[in-house]
Amino acid sequence: MTTAASTDLSLMAHLLRRAGFGSDRAELERYAARSYEDVVEDLLNPERFEEPEDEILSRFYPHLQANKDNPAVWNGRWFYRMVNTERPLEEKMTLFWHSVFATGWTKSEHTPTMVDHIQMLRTNCMANFRTLLLGISRDPAMIFWLDNNENHGESINENYGREILELFSMGIGNYTEDDIKSAARAFTGWTYDTPVALYPFGHFDVNYRFRPDDHDDGQKTFLGHTGNLDGEDIVNIITEQEATARFIGRHLYNFFVADEAQVPAWSIEPPADPAAIDDLVKAWIDSNADMKAVMRTLFNSEWFKAARFKHVKSPTEFVASVLKLSGEYGEPAPDLHKLENTIVTMGQKLMDPPSVEGWHTGKEWIDGGTLTERVNYAIDTLNNPDKPGVKAIIDRISAQGNLTSPEQLVDNVLDLIGPLEVEAGTRDTLVAHAQTEGALDWSSGVAAEASGARVVQMLTLVVSAREFQFS
Repeated sequence: MTTAASTDLSLMAHLLRRAGFGSDRAELERYAARSYEDVVEDLLNPERFEEPEDEILSRFYPHLQANKDNPAVWNGRWFYRMVNTERPLEEKMTLFWHSVFATGWTKSEHTPTMVDHIQMLRTNCMANFRTLLLGISRDPAMIFWLDNNENHGESINENYGREILELFSMGIGNYTEDDIKSAARAFTGWTYDTPVALYPFGHFDVNYRFRPDDHDDGQKTFLGHTGNLDGEDIVNIITEQEATARFIGRHLYNFFVADEAQVPAWSIEPPADPAAIDDLVKAWIDSNADMKAVMRTLFNSEWFKAARFKHVKSPTEFVASVLKLSGEYGEPAPDLHKLENTIVTMGQKLMDPPSVEGWHTGKEWIDGGTLTERVNYAIDTLNNPDKPGVKAIIDRISAQGNLTSPEQLVDNVLDLIGPLEVEAGTRDTLVAHAQTEGALDWSSGVAAEASGARVVQMLTLVVSAREFQFS
């Protein structure tokens, strides 16, 4: 690894928001002391860093070792990883693929398969797309979600055969109904061992199983390829298609770069930045669908670097970013499971998307109710000078001197939580409020306590602003 020159703080903050869940200022400065390209390589190679230490979580959550039946507990554990991991892109890519290969708990009501599903996404999140799609096709949660356990050699079920083409790889308009039927036939016999009955025994693990006696061995034609094709052949053919590269590239752009039109419109609405999609397609083709190569192209591109604050944070991204600022949950706590309900009130439930289409993103995350929940959560979480992250912000501002002007207060807070870019009108409003109480005074204990309270107040005002909803 090369010795790095420092990187612009704003650019590094942008990268950490998109390739992870943000950072506190100390973490940002550590990253920015190195070259941008070196940081990208570390993000793309999570194996260089230890996995988050979460064994102690079992002290708070016996379910992790016993009956793995509570999705809220596992979602709390996932938030713990998001906030504490030294492998942020691994968690961010896991969240990304979870939104693409949408699979939900509500249908199965079987938590172990959903936990294994998320872990499968994590393990393969930056592998070759072929490997990931094959893992999805053998995943018991997905098999049940899209009824491939009911896809038999003598009586096919087209659900998975359709969705692997329409929503998981190529998109509408790039295949025929005959291709769907052939894909469904190829995946016959791909099922799972039926688990022990839920009642009275609880939740047990479920394993993939191939049943050759239930597989259609006949000749099939799929996307111009003819032969005794099986599911693995279908995955290989799909991965080789330029349409797949474009479809997944557009997903990547929408999630990591800038909000796009929603998936149902993609067959009639062109990408916002066709040249960026072309770059991702080229990286896909040149690397034979290696996701590390594709993501390297994305993060190192000028169009990514320029796309700052053009993506509305999902509820998960929003809550994780607030927690990073607050410094909470740096160590396990028994109330992590409450974070599931927090994001549910904002319109998202991990491990339980509303449909196979996943969540709609961008401005569709925001309405009067969900925005109120976001603002209230940010204020409640950061309105405490004793929280490690909040205290660090106060300490940095107080270290600048005994008198801090209202303008300096606003600019310092905007800088320390981002740097966050806001419109001139937003800054003017914040400055006008700060001016009502004049300069901060750190010259005595009493004055410093009052000034610290004003920093906290300004922090809560900033995170209430429209601009804080964007990453």
